[in-house]
Amino acid sequence: MTMLLPAMPDIFHVYDTTLRDGAQQEGLQLNVNDKLKIARYLDELGVGFIEGGWPGANPNDTAFFAAAADGALQLKNAKLVAFGATRKAGTTAAEDPQVKGLIDARTEVVCIVAKSHDEHVFRALRTTLEENLEMVADTVRHLVSQGRRVFVDCEHFFDGYKANPEYALEVIRTAADAGAEVVVLCDTNGGMLPSQMGDVVSAAGAIGVDLGIHCHNDTGCAVANTMSAVDAGVMHFQGTLNEYGERTGNANLITVLANLQLKYGWPLVPPGALAEATRIAHAVAGVTNVPLNNRQPYVGSSSFAHKAGLHASAIKVDANLYQHIDPILVGNDMRMLVSDMAGRANIQLKGSELGYDLSNRDLAAKVTDTVKAREMDGYSYESADASFELLLRAEMGLLEDFFEVLSWRVITGHEMKPEGDSEATVKLRAKGVVHHLVGEGHGPLNSLDVALRGALKQAFPQVDAYELTDFKVRILDQGHGTDAIVRTMIDMTDGERLWTTVGVGTNVIEASWEALYDAYRWGMLKR
Repeated sequence: MTMLLPAMPDIFHVYDTTLRDGAQQEGLQLNVNDKLKIARYLDELGVGFIEGGWPGANPNDTAFFAAAADGALQLKNAKLVAFGATRKAGTTAAEDPQVKGLIDARTEVVCIVAKSHDEHVFRALRTTLEENLEMVADTVRHLVSQGRRVFVDCEHFFDGYKANPEYALEVIRTAADAGAEVVVLCDTNGGMLPSQMGDVVSAAGAIGVDLGIHCHNDTGCAVANTMSAVDAGVMHFQGTLNEYGERTGNANLITVLANLQLKYGWPLVPPGALAEATRIAHAVAGVTNVPLNNRQPYVGSSSFAHKAGLHASAIKVDANLYQHIDPILVGNDMRMLVSDMAGRANIQLKGSELGYDLSNRDLAAKVTDTVKAREMDGYSYESADASFELLLRAEMGLLEDFFEVLSWRVITGHEMKPEGDSEATVKLRAKGVVHHLVGEGHGPLNSLDVALRGALKQAFPQVDAYELTDFKVRILDQGHGTDAIVRTMIDMTDGERLWTTVGVGTNVIEASWEALYDAYRWGMLKR
């Protein structure tokens, strides 16, 4: 059955507000260098407009625009936008210092926020409805007279439309008549639902001006509301990378962009740019130090991860039977998860993903049985590919023992010395030589890592580059208190790769040792 999709408008804007609205997220702090880095990534993604912040109101943003204007930011695809507000009541746009800050930012495009909800005019601006309209008109006219392209964000538009539709529409009309290029309808409180969106946008569109949409995610509908607004005729949408933003965040820019480009067939960004989406989303998460949601559509690490055996059996026939797109279109990849839900097909596909031939059904069944038995004991291989590969090689008779641990022990106490509060001893044989080392550190795991690394690097100097980057502990059988079975997971890197291993036991130190031991074994295996 052929589905009728909306035709792409002659002009359509992809507008990012990560650096302004996204930066208002709790716990997210961006300095000038952070903002420059993120802007470059956004430009690589191919967005049309990057809202950089509020110059004149925020010293950090003022410095960012100054750096950009002085050549620190060379954009190939996007135009930088300065954000601000209409002039204050009782003055003129030409006299308002914040409006002057917008002009001083030296951007071709300016976006100003205007009140479109009558109660906000009365209670926040403390002025009249007529004066608010004059504030909109005066500010737009002044900015246009200074050679700026002007967009107007109608704050709280949907709430305002519900309360006083005539006034909310008059704000749009006033902005357009004064010279605004696009008037953006903002669901500032994020309370709209997709079924309500179309009628309101259509009513605004009847005025005959170009409209945009800006949605927050308080009902979990920001992307759906944005898509509904596009269907109703807007030619401009605003969003943020990784859903950054106040409260529950903004519409996810990459999700909307991918929907429009891959589902509607609208060529919104340069060829090849969308294939960089996964890399860019993760890179920006690194700059913000806010971890990416693994289940984020299109670019999350779990977006194309398959766990159920039924899915794996189908994927062996056709990879896209359980995938709505080819992951490569957004720079992502399919992953097979290994768990107690796995069937033989999961194991075969995961083995192939890691470079092993498990076409022998008996071997695949044997590995599957081993995985399920170990999962029953508490192991989890979903995120611990390194441990799974070691298990797989052992089952296939391919595991090479680079070293043999003869003994280990750790002592910890309350006395805190500069070198730590724990002492570990590791004795091992490597390349025919026995090495015995004592390591001191802050906590049992750190001291074991120091001892194991020190003993190994005498035979394998490359291990000195290994670094433990994360350590997780989970109690598996709650209710057993300190006697519970625990699972530990360790992330380790050598500066080029990151790998994860798992350990299980009733003794948290023993479980940690197992994960640490496997982390070194896998790292050496790959060298």
